[in-house]
Amino acid sequence: MAFQIALLRGINVGGKGKFPMARQRELMAELGFKDVTVHLQTGNIVFADPGTPPERTARTLEDGFAADLGFPVPVMVRTRDELAAAIEANPYPEATAEPKTLHVVFLADMPTDTAALDAVDPAAYAPDEFRLIGREIFLRCPDGIGRSKLAAKITNARLGVPATARNWNTVTKLLALADA
Repeated sequence: MAFQIALLRGINVGGKGKFPMARQRELMAELGFKDVTVHLQTGNIVFADPGTPPERTARTLEDGFAADLGFPVPVMVRTRDELAAAIEANPYPEATAEPKTLHVVFLADMPTDTAALDAVDPAAYAPDEFRLIGREIFLRCPDGIGRSKLAAKITNARLGVPATARNWNTVTKLLALADA
């Protein structure tokens, strides 16, 4: 069976955007999705591929979540194969030995404007580094993401598309769930 993965932005973070895991599962079922697994409370949902393009699935979820919760929830959706391809494309394979130092920023689509990323001088943020590959930005922060000025610059960049970040442990766990 094929799976899709929904990555929700801005829920259950800092007491805002409350969307309990149990409600995530219930609402997915109410919206007609099957074989739903919710990983962590921050909005990582693996579910049976409904046979629709990920972009259409994302819109269905955004509309359903907003109607139920009363606030917008941006959703990035990847197929199992798209997630596997993103993992394979990781430009920092050495960072997987310390997965808390590696993050993937999932974009809803290709950035409409990369000027904000192009303007970043990598040398100014060393040893932190990033690379845009397709609809993902790989962010390596050897000293941790909490103190990284580059992480703040990248995650707040005006790219013209919704985005959400996940650490490497979460990314690889989501693929494992999709393969289970």
